[in-house]
Amino acid sequence: MNELTNAYLDIETTGLSPYCNVITVIGVYLENGAGGDLVQLVGDDVTRDNLHGVLDGVRTIYTYNGSRFDLPFIHTRLGTDLNDLCRHHDLMYDCWQRNLRGGFKAVEMQLGIPRKLRGLSGYDAVLLWYRYLNYDDQKALATLLEYNREDVVNLKALRELL
Repeated sequence: MNELTNAYLDIETTGLSPYCNVITVIGVYLENGAGGDLVQLVGDDVTRDNLHGVLDGVRTIYTYNGSRFDLPFIHTRLGTDLNDLCRHHDLMYDCWQRNLRGGFKAVEMQLGIPRKLRGLSGYDAVLLWYRYLNYDDQKALATLLEYNREDVVNLKALRELL
């Protein structure tokens, strides 16, 4: 078992409904002391067993809007309730208590959390996935993974600021 305590999780999907869309990427930033490790499950690697393996030893998962989107989507698509594995803390509600409203990127802007890939949205993540899937566009995949990486790393920055 890992000596980890915290993880920051974000998913990318092909749409908003877990009943007719799929998870394309699960990004997890594992906090370990002064640093951290990024794990990204992509495509066919997005499985219940792989996700459980990544989260082995994690005490708390941090998300933004994860209680309404990420965790229910994972539960429906992968058949696992992450609340059974570890504690979940949705940073969106902490933001609301501090009158920080809007999506995650809007909150990042309000707090001055930097992002290299500006102007990309969840919709762009869908388009990038399909460019990769349909045309083997490796640059699209790299951009999608960087987008997801910034999401999970910035969750940690958000938590520290709050």
